[in-house]
Order: sequence, then C-alpha cells, then structure tokens
Amino acid sequence: MTEDEVLAEFRASQALLEGHFRLSSGRHSAHYLQCARVLMNAERAGNLARALAQKIPRDLRAQIDKVVAPAMGGVIIGHEMGRALGKDAIFVERPTGTFELRRGFTVESGERILLVEDVVTTGLSSREAMDSVRKAGGQIVAACSLVDRSGGEVDLGVPYTSLVALNFPTYAEDEVPAELAAIPVQKPGSRQE
Repeated sequence: MTEDEVLAEFRASQALLEGHFRLSSGRHSAHYLQCARVLMNAERAGNLARALAQKIPRDLRAQIDKVVAPAMGGVIIGHEMGRALGKDAIFVERPTGTFELRRGFTVESGERILLVEDVVTTGLSSREAMDSVRKAGGQIVAACSLVDRSGGEVDLGVPYTSLVALNFPTYAEDEVPAELAAIPVQKPGSRQE
C-alpha cells in the first residue's frame, strides 16, 4: 500500500480533520487524524494492518511473541496487527494516569513484544506504554504505527516502522500562530487531561 493509498483511506473515512487541536502530546495543530474513523470499517482496518505488518522487517516479525497497544487509540490497530501477524494482541490502559496491564492481560518474563500505535507525534505515550510492558517483564523488540507525525524525529529506542509519515506542523502552547489561536481549541483524542 503506497502512502497515497493510505491517505486516500483516511480521506474516504473523513479521518483527516482540520481546525485547532490540542494533541495528546500537549502540542497544537491545525490538523488531526481521527484514526478511529479510518479503523471503524473492519475490512479497511485489516488492510491497513496487513500493509503495516509487511513493512516491518522480516527478521523482526519473526521475533514477535505478542502485540501490545496503548488504549484507547491503539486498541483496534493493535488487534488487527495481532491478526495480521498471527499473535495474541492485548492493551495497556491508564485507569489512574499511568499505563498498566489490566483485565487479566499478562506479559511473561522475556516475552518479545511489538508495540502498536495509531499515531506517534512525540513518542511520549509510546515510551510510557513501553515502560509499563518492561515493568511487567516484557522485552520490546520493535514498535510501529499507522502514522508517524514526528517528522522522522521520534526515537523509541527500538526499531520503529510507520505506514505513512505526515509532517503537519505542531506548536508548543507558547508558539501557536495567531491565526490558529483565533480558532477554538478541540481535544478530540481519548486522553482528556
């Protein structure tokens, strides 16, 4: 699947939003990718996951024992990546602000984990999710996401693959341009802090 084909899927599902958004990272942007919309169609989600799985180098795919995704955004694509790779897929969540395994999910000591995200901007959420997996005894062998919004700058400390890279500008709170600041801020993600 080419980047143009991936973006066509986002546009077809009205997942590419324009306005003034405060991202989970705390940064501001005039664009937001509502991956839940592109993933709401099971066939489309499966196609995107298979395309993403194929981009992960074969030697890394062979090492993966389990897929872990952070809730909420990573749950659907994490599940579909598990299906594409033939591996169990679980998720970590933040009931009290810190990622943890719940619902009877476990990671065995030394189990080799692929971390799956929907969108990576700064990598903060990914690193926090990875820390929770390591704390449980897992070994992160690779990470991937549908979308890399970092401008190629993110370093997760493990091999990282994305299906598409989008370089929409993002701004710190004190750097927001006047024309963007004039638009009411929306916080469309699942992290409402």
